[in-house]
Amino acid sequence: MPTLSIVIAVYNESKYIERVLERVENVALPNGVDRQIVCVDDCSTDGTADVLRRLASDREHLTVAYHEQNQGKGAAIRTGLQHARGDIVLFQDADLEYDPHEYPRLLTPILDGRADVVYGSRFIGETHRVLYYWHSLGNHFLTTLSNMCSNLNLTDMECCYKVFRREVISQIAIQENRFGLEPEITAKVARLGARIYEVPVSYSGRTYAEGKKINWKDGVSALRCIIKYNFLG
Repeated sequence: MPTLSIVIAVYNESKYIERVLERVENVALPNGVDRQIVCVDDCSTDGTADVLRRLASDREHLTVAYHEQNQGKGAAIRTGLQHARGDIVLFQDADLEYDPHEYPRLLTPILDGRADVVYGSRFIGETHRVLYYWHSLGNHFLTTLSNMCSNLNLTDMECCYKVFRREVISQIAIQENRFGLEPEITAKVARLGARIYEVPVSYSGRTYAEGKKINWKDGVSALRCIIKYNFLG
């Protein structure tokens, strides 16, 4: 049976990471799919690394890597991919914004042989927490610009949930260290001519007081990444 590698970039999530891993471990995967969980602690300063060491001590399917310096989500995902051995790779955030119980929906197009890559979308019909208008507007703008440059018709390029067949993700060398990995990966997937599907996912967004990390500087960086990876290599 195929193995699903779930790669989780973790930074200062001591309040949530144990509950996230419980959800990831308890979700019923389709067709007997096995699971491997790869967490990369990106030099957390709030005790997250200690929580992960404790959890990894009695979980054979959990692999944990540690960064000695904080580098960003993209760098953590890059490290996680070095440890992922699955036939299918899925990106999961380390907070409670995304629900692992939606894995079966995300995996179905790949398991059915229809897709090489599956994106989640928070904007095509599922429940979502009502939060920041300007974040939403910025997300739509970046997705539209990305689509114009890549000739795709995604609705949520920035969504955390992205799933890849091993043969596809192994051809993508992630260069961005922070949140720029989202437009970077999208441009590179489009260039490969991969079969991409999009499925609705729910979203329980956080406020900054609750630990949200992305900011306006990452939006500016995303603009740079859209141009760079679609036109400059």
